[in-house]
Amino acid sequence: MPHSLSVLVLAAGKGTRMNSQKPKVLHEIAGLPLVCHVIEAIKPLEPDNLVVVIAPDQEEIRGVVSPASIRIQEKSLGTGDAVKAGLSNLKNLCGTVLVAFGADPMITTSTLKRLISAREVVDPPDVVVLGFRTENPDRYGRLVLDTHGKLERIVEVSEAHTIDKPVELYNAGVMAVNGAKIIEFLEALSPENGKKEYYLTDIVRIALKKGGYAKVVEGEEEETLGVDSRADLAKAEAMMQVRLRMKMLNNGVTLVAPETTFLSHDTRIGRDTTIHPNVVIGKNVDIGESVEIKSFSHLEGATVSDEVVVGPYARLRPGTEIERGAKVGNFVEIKKAKIGKGTKVNHLSYVGDANVGQEVNIGAGTITCNFDGFKKHLTVIGDGAFIGSNTSLIAPVEVGENAIIGAGSTVTTSVDDNAISVVRGELKEIPNGAARFRTKRQRAWKKN
Repeated sequence: MPHSLSVLVLAAGKGTRMNSQKPKVLHEIAGLPLVCHVIEAIKPLEPDNLVVVIAPDQEEIRGVVSPASIRIQEKSLGTGDAVKAGLSNLKNLCGTVLVAFGADPMITTSTLKRLISAREVVDPPDVVVLGFRTENPDRYGRLVLDTHGKLERIVEVSEAHTIDKPVELYNAGVMAVNGAKIIEFLEALSPENGKKEYYLTDIVRIALKKGGYAKVVEGEEEETLGVDSRADLAKAEAMMQVRLRMKMLNNGVTLVAPETTFLSHDTRIGRDTTIHPNVVIGKNVDIGESVEIKSFSHLEGATVSDEVVVGPYARLRPGTEIERGAKVGNFVEIKKAKIGKGTKVNHLSYVGDANVGQEVNIGAGTITCNFDGFKKHLTVIGDGAFIGSNTSLIAPVEVGENAIIGAGSTVTTSVDDNAISVVRGELKEIPNGAARFRTKRQRAWKKN
């Protein structure tokens, strides 16, 4: 940045309306805590200081926001007091101090840059406030402008009836403040209000009183959503999903029914991939090009290479790697396993803790029995092997290259390359046995 930048993220709110044991800002949308969405938007700004302000009983936030610095707001005395706590022991405040909120996950880097840029002029405003237009202003403070379009004051929603002029813009809370004067502004704050708190919004009035001026940068209403309740959380999730879906569509991914596809904040999908309706993609999923993910599949922690077909009704769990051209069909679960190039696991199978080679055929009902009740064990299947239907592979076990396992086998020892292994009980047929069995059972039933 042209001059120094310090960013404060206010995250000390109690979030009582969330009715939760964990801090409000740790609730997730798209698989990422609210406060982390805000930090991700801030990172490209490359601030000199990044500070998250929390309450004394919110230590669990510390590990989530690392490497950001933490400051404690000892008492809940308002946003002005929170900013004062955040600035303690900070150096290099001669530039801009940007104040954001940890429960505003929709804010974007581009909007934050616009606020900062508004202060990078010859005669910069001391305060730049993010404003927006809305048809539902009931919960938002009003931005009152003077005849020159400069910000005159911010009026809390409870005092909106005192405004004697039309209002078109509302307060999003985010602001950029003159770093050289912010301490002076904060020292001038007074808790002369119904809540006996120090309102950060009052620094607009203070800046004007000290000969400066304030400005509004207008943003989109979507970016201003603050999460205060479970209903807000659901709304934010829906809005984030729309944003993520649009990103995928613009990147050349086909979403057959976008409104039924759910993505994570870090989902990566290559072009010409098709996602069918009702697919859920969790955290840490990387999908290649020309892949087809069929309906009702669930993926998390998985890497899927090019030209793979997954589903319908497939589950890929963490540690899964599917190589190029492989197929994972209906009612198949893969966990911590590598499926080689061109391999087919078409239906009704569980493959866990396994290394499966290339061009392997795994028949319906195949299970890698990986857990002995105490420890997970590895199954290795060589290139070109054929695993017949309804096979149980009791790990640790290895099936050699081009080996064939007969259907219905329970394999407890390793099988050599090119060998055929069949492990099943001998079929015994009793002539007319079924008729005699039924007659015997019917007689016993009549006696009872």
